[in-house]
Amino acid sequence: MNKMGKAWLFGVFAFILMFATACSSEKETSKKSNASKEDEKADAVTLTIGSWRTEDTAKYEKVIEAFNKKHPDIKVEFKPSKNTEYNTILNTALQSGEGPDIIHLRPYAPGIALADAGYLEPLDGLTGLDAFPDTALQASKGTDGKQYGVPLNMSTTQIFYNKKIFKELNLKEPKTWDEFIKLNETLKSKNIIPIALGAKEGWLLSAAHGIIGPAHYGGNEFVEKITKGETNFESTEFVNSIKAMDQLKKYFPDNYEGLGMEDIRTLFATGQAAMFPMGSWEIEVVRSLNPDIEIGFFPMPSAIGKEPTITAWVDGSFALNAKSKHKEEAKLFLEFLATKEFAELFTNEFKMISAMPGVKAKDELVTSLGEAVEKMSTPYMMVVYFAGGNPTSKTTLENELQGMYLGKQTPEGVAKSVQENAETWFKPFQ
Repeated sequence: MNKMGKAWLFGVFAFILMFATACSSEKETSKKSNASKEDEKADAVTLTIGSWRTEDTAKYEKVIEAFNKKHPDIKVEFKPSKNTEYNTILNTALQSGEGPDIIHLRPYAPGIALADAGYLEPLDGLTGLDAFPDTALQASKGTDGKQYGVPLNMSTTQIFYNKKIFKELNLKEPKTWDEFIKLNETLKSKNIIPIALGAKEGWLLSAAHGIIGPAHYGGNEFVEKITKGETNFESTEFVNSIKAMDQLKKYFPDNYEGLGMEDIRTLFATGQAAMFPMGSWEIEVVRSLNPDIEIGFFPMPSAIGKEPTITAWVDGSFALNAKSKHKEEAKLFLEFLATKEFAELFTNEFKMISAMPGVKAKDELVTSLGEAVEKMSTPYMMVVYFAGGNPTSKTTLENELQGMYLGKQTPEGVAKSVQENAETWFKPFQ
């Protein structure tokens, strides 16, 4: 082979060697890149949220999506449990040193009990907490004075009504208790269920009493007196509130003793019942069953010449599990929940009133409820002040009301049982 041939052959070998080296280098780089990505995935943090709001799963996906725009490296999973099973599931997990990283706290006594038991991480100093009024923070403040939750929403209970039915029958929102009774009589005479309420689930009864009770015991004035121990549950005012609950049973659906939440919600959503004594959290659930329904509400008119009332309270906060392995990441999520961005997203997506003041809703009904809270609210007394005891005074009221509706208890007997229970733990009664 001549010199030119050898030179050409050497050039070809050199090119092949360079190409092979480049390919090898590229493969190695690719391997390292893929390995790096796998390491990142392995190091990614996953936070879990425990809640009783199974119906809000899709909405929380939007919340998580908004959070991930700022923190794409933190995966968040919303894992709710059935409303009636949540407390048991959560308490069992916490007692085992486990549970979700972020906990949806029941308001007041149940949530505070978890804090006092050491299951929650204090959140004092968390960025954004100063945006909430003290009245909202109290719902998740421990007996040690430390803050354990980020307030989520203000809930209200009131009488919802079907605007179409009212319009067709030329009915107006009642301004007095007598007008309310007359309204029920008119609906019943037209073969329309006046009030969608059932007694199968006790909490439905305490919620209804939270609406109806203030019309008879007088709202804030009575609440202030009983929490100071200046009156009690066997007072005439409170007994009258139980008698009113008994009076209204003839306006409930047939076989109401065996009806639960899903039953009464469906009766209202399908137009079989004209009124629904229920909380603001049900607005979107009812609309999902019947997108065409027009829902109105009215505050409970007084039976004793007082102002009408709408019952309101902080209904839940989000807390940090003291045993979480990702506390810093969880705090970032909690800080997001304390922003106006989240408050506005929550109000408009969930159709609920934010616990953060000054946040307006685009939904007319939610906006009206928020305005009513500012003007005529009274606390849900059994939740805010009497959710203590074992069983709780709230649970005792529920059980006794169920007994009354089964014909096994009198209004006076209901009041007596609640008073006896409260005396076992409520200091002003001791």
